[in-house]
Amino acid sequence: MIFIFCLFAAVLLYYSCQSFRGGIAYLDFFRREIAGPDSGFTPFVSIIAPCRGLDEGLEQNLSALFHQDFPLYEVIFAVDCELDEAVPVITEIIHRRDAVTQGINLKNQDNEDKSIKENSAFPHRSGQNSISAKLIIAGKAANESQKVHNLREAVLHVSGESKIFVFVDSDARPNENWLRNLIAPLQDEKAGAATGYRWFISRKRSLASQMCAVWNASIASALGADSAKNFVWGGAMALRRDMFEKLEMRESWRGTLSDDFTVTRILKQANLPIYFVPQALTASIEDFDWKKLFEFTTRQIKITRVYAQNLWIQSFLGAGLFNLVFIWGILNLFFYSANSFAFWVSLISLLIISAFSIGKSYLRLNAVKLVLSDYKDDLKKQFWAQNTLWVFTPAVFFYNCIRALISRKIIWRGIEYNLKSSLQTEVIEQFAVDKKDVGR
Repeated sequence: MIFIFCLFAAVLLYYSCQSFRGGIAYLDFFRREIAGPDSGFTPFVSIIAPCRGLDEGLEQNLSALFHQDFPLYEVIFAVDCELDEAVPVITEIIHRRDAVTQGINLKNQDNEDKSIKENSAFPHRSGQNSISAKLIIAGKAANESQKVHNLREAVLHVSGESKIFVFVDSDARPNENWLRNLIAPLQDEKAGAATGYRWFISRKRSLASQMCAVWNASIASALGADSAKNFVWGGAMALRRDMFEKLEMRESWRGTLSDDFTVTRILKQANLPIYFVPQALTASIEDFDWKKLFEFTTRQIKITRVYAQNLWIQSFLGAGLFNLVFIWGILNLFFYSANSFAFWVSLISLLIISAFSIGKSYLRLNAVKLVLSDYKDDLKKQFWAQNTLWVFTPAVFFYNCIRALISRKIIWRGIEYNLKSSLQTEVIEQFAVDKKDVGR
């Protein structure tokens, strides 16, 4: 039996070593990208933000979209109906922005003898920034996710001058340079897409919130310099308008639940690169309890099983291998004498695997600190969680994979779906949005 353990442990040691090397590459990639020159690529951009329900800190999240260091852009919010709880927040933000910019415009007109005239296409002019915003009522989805339905409607309302489409989730809180950095790779007309990713930050620092942050971090570090291996995250995703239309992306979304998995599939079929932008890593300020943690993580893996089955299988096998070796190794330490071969091979294997895992977590957290400078204190508080809870996240992944094997039904933002296939989504029932379930 110890021979079989050694075989499994050797496989896990190999993948742990590869993971640690990936952590080194991840940190190096962040450093290179941050040291690069600032982008001067500033075409007209349409930011599209689908909303449903009240995310934690929704007002701050959406307000951040109006504080981008970027000259010309528009923000289009999309909801399913006028009664959505997000609507009052959105309208207040737009009206507040209107009031501020109108005041600035009046002052400029008085001071400059009305030499500066309000441009009707960009009614939110302020200094060198020109921002317009509007709210779109998309209606209820019938055979696709509400998010996808909102996106498909919103892209029909973009400005004719728009050159870049940027998609952002309502639970993301981008910094002021997010937009400029995110679209920089799209200077290349042959680029498929540019993407960021999320990093969870909690205010209550509960164990469940910390666990979710560590679970999510393992996915965040799967992105990197290799544009052929990257995937798109819908919470911070940018495509050239001409590429979006050439690939008929809006039509490809029809009937789907996942916007980002669908975009990833289309781009890979077309052999187009996906660029990960470290500076577009986005804070998601959210607290979790255990129920919400398992609902969120299981939903992600159920979606993965339907849209990227190979990734689901890899997660299943990887989590299973890790749990098997660790549990088996710990049992060997209890049942074999301290002077036996089985005891020492188990102990050494567990120590080496742990060293690689802690090293990967340490490197990843240091990379994130380079770009989320506004959250340095929060990230410092994640140090112990990121460097210890990694031992439990494979168990969460294994649970998620089992649940995904049993059922394809999910509840997402108050709507129950049945994921029949990657091209067919059934809307089963709509509920009032549970504020604990509004996260991405």
